[in-house]
Amino acid sequence: MDSEYPSFENPLYTELKYFCKKVKGAYMDLKEDLIPDKDDRYYRIAPMRLYTLSKRHFVLVFVVFFICFGLIVFIGIAGPEIITSRALPPISTKSKDSLTSPLKLQTPGLSTYNQELWLMCRFELNKSAGVEFTKMISMMVGISGVMQDTSVPNIRVDAHSHTRSLHCTNWLCDEIIVLHLGYLNYTEYMITVNFYNLENPQFSIRNVNFTLKMYNASFSQVEIWFRFIFVVFTFMVTCLFAHSLRKFSMKDWAIEQKWMSILLPLLLLYNDPFFPLSFLVNSWFPGMLDDLFQAVFLCALLLFWLCVYHGFRVQGERNFMTFYLPKLLIVGLLWLAAVTLGIWQTVNELRDPTYQYRVDTSNFQGMKIFFLIVGSLYILYLVFLIVRACSELKNMPYFDLRLKFLTGLTFIVLIIRLPAEFLSFYGLLNYYLYTLAYVYSPSKNAVYESQLKDNPAFSMLNDSDDDVIYGSDYEEMPLQNGRAIKSKYKDESDSD
Repeated sequence: MDSEYPSFENPLYTELKYFCKKVKGAYMDLKEDLIPDKDDRYYRIAPMRLYTLSKRHFVLVFVVFFICFGLIVFIGIAGPEIITSRALPPISTKSKDSLTSPLKLQTPGLSTYNQELWLMCRFELNKSAGVEFTKMISMMVGISGVMQDTSVPNIRVDAHSHTRSLHCTNWLCDEIIVLHLGYLNYTEYMITVNFYNLENPQFSIRNVNFTLKMYNASFSQVEIWFRFIFVVFTFMVTCLFAHSLRKFSMKDWAIEQKWMSILLPLLLLYNDPFFPLSFLVNSWFPGMLDDLFQAVFLCALLLFWLCVYHGFRVQGERNFMTFYLPKLLIVGLLWLAAVTLGIWQTVNELRDPTYQYRVDTSNFQGMKIFFLIVGSLYILYLVFLIVRACSELKNMPYFDLRLKFLTGLTFIVLIIRLPAEFLSFYGLLNYYLYTLAYVYSPSKNAVYESQLKDNPAFSMLNDSDDDVIYGSDYEEMPLQNGRAIKSKYKDESDSD
């Protein structure tokens, strides 16, 4: 008797089985395209403009970089000075009582554009050639703010006492810092200063000279425009860079391109779009926010150098525990130390305007030593990665180009950083990131064929022989093979 159950030879079952195989095959092809194998991903990187630049283009890139930086330096030289000083009338100490009696000072009119205020003191001695000594003196400082209605509220309840080291040579002593205000709440301040332990048979004080130092109001206005312009430029560069990579899967971005997508938004914060709040809000918060943004960006830049120089040698999957964690640990400790120092200084200055971290180093000594140890470890690790990359990649096509360009431009930036001041330093970092974004972004007509899987050696398939500027025998061979492979695919497509 025939079985009532369907036979395995049923046409419907065969069609269903065939359909399942087709779906499974399509899924595997899609998975291979979206998530290439570990060894395959080495060849699946989006093209970079760096591969197609000729020698004259490289020269032009560096020329434009130096011209832009030179423009910033010129603005800094021709513009207003950063810090302005106002000398208060000298206080004579002819009588002995004047040395122990309070010295009362009143600042001239101030505005929020002055940002911060320092009170400096210098003792002028009666001339006695050949006398040099160092002694510890004590001072007590009280400060009050003058309102617009001329009322005088106390900023701090108690006066603050500190000890300072006084070093004198001949008839003039070194300048000491009496107080520092991180932000200005009032238009004028009344300051009372008492000095103790000034009695010394080796010298007699003739005058006490006080000097006020503050940010130049004209410079503050230039700084606002300066930062605003860089915020706009950085936003434009970030959008253009993201737009240039829209045709490529994020999994196929080179490690430099992935990092640029992180550094450019952080550069936007580094330029601080909230900076004008410092002149609208009488608070320490905008200044603290600016310091935090700077610390985050600079530490991200340090992490970028470590990851890129190591990533040149480690292609494919990069394990988090072995690749990223050690670098995050080193840079994270640097960031933690920098932020802790900044917060500690701000809190102490808010509590006590006479507090100076450069002078009162007892609480900072351990943190400074920790910062120096971790910083030295970072430098040694970075040098090790650079040396290994240079030794292993010097003969690899196009990887040596990526290595040389990044190392050369970074070295130039670090050398210029040593003499750079505020405006030039901000401009230097911005132009550094803009240059990297331009070089690492794909050109306007850049596409890659999934069939070729974009081996970096094939990135210049469409270039003429005149554009091949790295023409060693070792590097020309993959290029010629690439043209042959492309011609083969073109012939097959034409025949189809």
